Amino acid sequence: MRRSARLTALATAAAVVLPLAACGSGGDGGDGGTGGAEGSLSSGPIDIWYSTNEQEIAWGEQVVEAWNAEHPDEKVSAQAIPAGSSSEDVIAASITAGNTPCLVFNTAPAAVPAFQKQGGLVNLSTTFDDAEDYVTGRSGAAADGFRSADGDLYQLPWKTNPFMLYYNKDVFAAAGLDAEDPQLETYDDVLAAAQAIKDAGAADFAIYPPATADYTNVNFDFYPFFLANSGGTQFIEDGKATFTSDEGLETLEFWQTLYAEGFSSAEAYSGDMWAGPFADGVAAMGVAGPWGKAQFDGKVNYGVVPLPTAAGMTADETSTFADSKNIGLYSSCKNQQTAWDFLKFATNDENDLALLETTGQFPTRTDVPELAADFLAEDPFFEPFASAVPLAVDVPTVDGLAEKMQIFRDAWSNVVQSGTGDLETTFGEAATTIDGLSS
Repeated sequence: MRRSARLTALATAAAVVLPLAACGSGGDGGDGGTGGAEGSLSSGPIDIWYSTNEQEIAWGEQVVEAWNAEHPDEKVSAQAIPAGSSSEDVIAASITAGNTPCLVFNTAPAAVPAFQKQGGLVNLSTTFDDAEDYVTGRSGAAADGFRSADGDLYQLPWKTNPFMLYYNKDVFAAAGLDAEDPQLETYDDVLAAAQAIKDAGAADFAIYPPATADYTNVNFDFYPFFLANSGGTQFIEDGKATFTSDEGLETLEFWQTLYAEGFSSAEAYSGDMWAGPFADGVAAMGVAGPWGKAQFDGKVNYGVVPLPTAAGMTADETSTFADSKNIGLYSSCKNQQTAWDFLKFATNDENDLALLETTGQFPTRTDVPELAADFLAEDPFFEPFASAVPLAVDVPTVDGLAEKMQIFRDAWSNVVQSGTGDLETTFGEAATTIDGLSS
């Protein structure tokens, strides 16, 4: 997905350009046997893809080497996902061509319904006897957020990057605010801080999310704050848009005020639109996952707090955006038993901990604070993110999500970024359109 390079990287991602024809069923992973019904699945060599992020490549190489040393007859051949306009486009084309690898460790939850509709994904719940127990045992209730419309799992929840609110301590101090206890629990708190920053001229803007009309930018402004304010309500639930609820309208009004008062800018940022405004000191606050540490270290003297809500919530009850990437097992895979066994191996305690230590990204599991106790003690920065993993919620697994989010984004551009307009009417119409698409 386009977000993978800009969100999950803890350093600059190096694109690895590899020919699509070299992957998938044409290699050892595809021709080593024939699949079968449950209980008669084949074992043998498999191919996998992982992200082009260099830390994830290092992690993947270690996991593959360890597996291959113990499974000489079920060797895994691994490579970074081939270059393309987006990971989704590459995977979709590979499904059409019938040459997907067995596993992709970079499957975006939002793309799963489309891949499923293509017939490209294996239903884990019905194919493997232990799938439900394994997934729910590792990820708990978070697994339910990734179920498809039929209630089954076509993806294994893998890693999550809970979003927090970063703030610039130097800017806050210059504005006469407490840099160590910034008091950003409520929307009113944030607006008051924004006014103080503006009055002091301490930064150009209080907060500066991506301002373009691309639907994915919803994940950097409205959606994380709505999740926090609504107790983790997804953008669409049971086929219905949820953003016209009281909690949704509170969040919309908050953002409309930020734009109306000049605390945010509706102009596209000239540099890196995701991390740039905060990293460059243009904005006093920014929304990011734990990957923000590498983006901001040495550039900003920052602190991190949970996302604000209308009434204020404690950290242990504040939901947030997960920014997940998951693992898909693709239907052209011949040796599906080996793929499932390797998938479990790659997400066991040892390898999940190695993922965190190598990449700074959190495995989607219920026991992260216990599993990573030593790591968290050595770098307390990651502690609030670890605590937020069980509260992190991703986009809904629904058909046509991109089109539905774009309808929302168009309404956002018209009446939120403009700083004026009837929120209830405009977003009510958007909700009606989205509900019509769902039905």
